[in-house]
Amino acid sequence: MITETNDLVRCFGAGDPLYERYHDEEWGLPVHGDAALLERIVLEGAQSGLAWITILRKREGYREAFSGFEPDAVAAFGEGDVERLMADAGIVRNRRKIESAIVNARATVALRESGTSLDELFWSFAPAPRAVAPASWAEVPASTPESVALAKELKRAGFVFVGPTTMYAAMQACGLVDDHIAGCVAARAG
Repeated sequence: MITETNDLVRCFGAGDPLYERYHDEEWGLPVHGDAALLERIVLEGAQSGLAWITILRKREGYREAFSGFEPDAVAAFGEGDVERLMADAGIVRNRRKIESAIVNARATVALRESGTSLDELFWSFAPAPRAVAPASWAEVPASTPESVALAKELKRAGFVFVGPTTMYAAMQACGLVDDHIAGCVAARAG
């Protein structure tokens, strides 16, 4: 836990205005809509091996480079777009991560065409709300049975870069779980 000079207690993000804003106004709040969820899945995958603040700082670059994460637009990207993105310093220039964003957009479109949505699928794995906020980060799991099941279902639907740990991070970011530590200004449980 980090106590700010203004007596706000945050479980993470203190000291960087961008990170503080993300912590206070976004992380753990419900996210709905296929484009918004596709963005979170792509960004969580891009974060793999990197600090989250790196991705936050590149987020606007991602939004611009990936057409606002509009699934139909990204699904139409081809090899020329991959090469363009590999040259874009506004994003993480990792070919597998870039290609995964396109694959996941195509899977999002395929879900819609099959009569469901990424939103419906994603939120169907939301666990019951916590009764008590975790006392420390030691009580926050890296994955859960729900994130394992979500990862399996997404993979079955054609998504990639969606392992259980990455999906648990997405579940935290998108409000399916509230893992703000007890005493944090943004904690809702307990």
